[in-house]
Amino acid sequence: MADHASLASTIRGQQRLDELCAAALRALAGQGDLHFRGGRLFRGRQRLPLYAAHLHPSHEQDGLDSFRGAADGLALRLSRSDPGLHRVHQPEDPVERALFDLFEQLRVEALAGDEWPGVRHNLRHRFEAWLLAFHHGGLTETASGLLVFTVAQTTRARLTGDPVLEETEDLMEATRAGIGPAIGHALAAMRRQRLDQAAFAPHALELARWVAQQLADAAALAAEDGGEDKPFDSRIALGMRMEFEEGDVEDDAAAWVLTAARDVRDGEDAYRVFTTDHDRELDASALVRAAQLDEFREQLDRHVQSQGVNVARLARELMALLATPTRDDWAQAQEEGFIDGRRLAQLITSPTERRLFRQPVREPVADAAVTFLIDCSGSMRTHRQAVSAMVDVFARALELSGATSEILGFTTGAWNGGRAAKDWQRAGRPTRPGRLNEVLHLVFKAAETPWRRARRDLAAMLKEDAFREGIDGEALRWAAQRLRSRPERRRLLIVISDGCPMDAATGLANDPHLLDRHLQQVAGDLEAAGDIELAAVGVGLDLSPYYRCSQVIDLASSGLRHRVFAEVMGLMGRRG
Repeated sequence: MADHASLASTIRGQQRLDELCAAALRALAGQGDLHFRGGRLFRGRQRLPLYAAHLHPSHEQDGLDSFRGAADGLALRLSRSDPGLHRVHQPEDPVERALFDLFEQLRVEALAGDEWPGVRHNLRHRFEAWLLAFHHGGLTETASGLLVFTVAQTTRARLTGDPVLEETEDLMEATRAGIGPAIGHALAAMRRQRLDQAAFAPHALELARWVAQQLADAAALAAEDGGEDKPFDSRIALGMRMEFEEGDVEDDAAAWVLTAARDVRDGEDAYRVFTTDHDRELDASALVRAAQLDEFREQLDRHVQSQGVNVARLARELMALLATPTRDDWAQAQEEGFIDGRRLAQLITSPTERRLFRQPVREPVADAAVTFLIDCSGSMRTHRQAVSAMVDVFARALELSGATSEILGFTTGAWNGGRAAKDWQRAGRPTRPGRLNEVLHLVFKAAETPWRRARRDLAAMLKEDAFREGIDGEALRWAAQRLRSRPERRRLLIVISDGCPMDAATGLANDPHLLDRHLQQVAGDLEAAGDIELAAVGVGLDLSPYYRCSQVIDLASSGLRHRVFAEVMGLMGRRG
């Protein structure tokens, strides 16, 4: 339990750090649609390249200064480098390309002038932290590693005027002296042309090719001699593993979503459904016997009461968050404001009377509809009591604040495909059939139903055997369609889940990432449309690979403390 709480707290800290760095990056680069998802930088829905190895600090090993330095470096790259021009000169060889990217990054970092002392400090701190990790990781124990280490330091020192890292100066002195005659001309030209990307590129390419050739020659020589005890892996040293060896990425859905980055609406990889004949949309209470539903409601009431949640306080905070001032009436007989034509006669009858005006009275009105979409897959079964209590309290508080709430869930009608999979088998098992299970969409509380009438039905979330498999993309689209039919001016859709989409039958008969791609596509479409504010609550898991706006909460150990509600309300407060 403690490990779970620690993991959730760590993920929350990482998310807050990413948000801080993204805000600094947007401000410095002047691009408002930059954000991090799963540790990778995106512009809108476009995943941006990894650029240079030192721009990717580790949450486990690096501090705030390193992350700020990486953010400042990325901002300079986006604002001071022409990507089209860079691609024209970019070599095809992976090692040459990584080196060429590194030199271009060092060029833009050299453009941070003395008027930005904080940025210069952050950039230097981050680069030195990467150098120390490179050195202490044992990568300088071979001649090849020491060559890359020396070239990187020497190039940055020549471009920026900063000294090399004092701790390693003696280590690389012999290597620097040995390569000086070979790279001196290119370095001098790179320094002269650092303000002109087009003129800088040929000299950077020359240096990249020379270094890559030295690495290739050293590797060939080591192979002839029977190999080294600790061979130098240039792909790891230069941060190329994720960029050029995507198959090496851990085979989980979140990692795959970040490396796929493609929009598949047509063709063989497009999302499809084999049959919708067995799909259902039900009031959740229909799945539970009346007597059992009453027992569930009593159980839910006891759990909510034991948490000691102040619903009135929560309602006030939601009112402040969701309400907007709306003219409700007029205050009459005022000494200033708008002239009230009905009182002009008083100027004659009572010349000293000054209360001839009226002023609009504005009252806060929460013209908002909030939909909670709950993942009712098998892995969420252990969280069902905490989640049901949380949304039950939110439904009560939202109603008190004047907002509308709807609580929906999604699962499947059976394990392992059910009747849909049997239809596919009878059809001869055609390839790439698409979704192969019977979708079950559940309505726990409809938007037009008051909480008092829906409170009994909400307890159906405690029915354990309703939690089966999860097909998130279709459920997200269904919930959005229902929300779009609401008349409220502001619409919020909050997904509560603890993992990626999962359906065994669909995964076995198709590309195993079909459901992940579809969820990312649907979420991206909703975020791009902008008429619904989409956010996700990860129950102990980071959902940022799928949703731009997400928050990790810990329900396993902390219970329904006010902090949990504050974190969810924090999502409601984010716009865009």
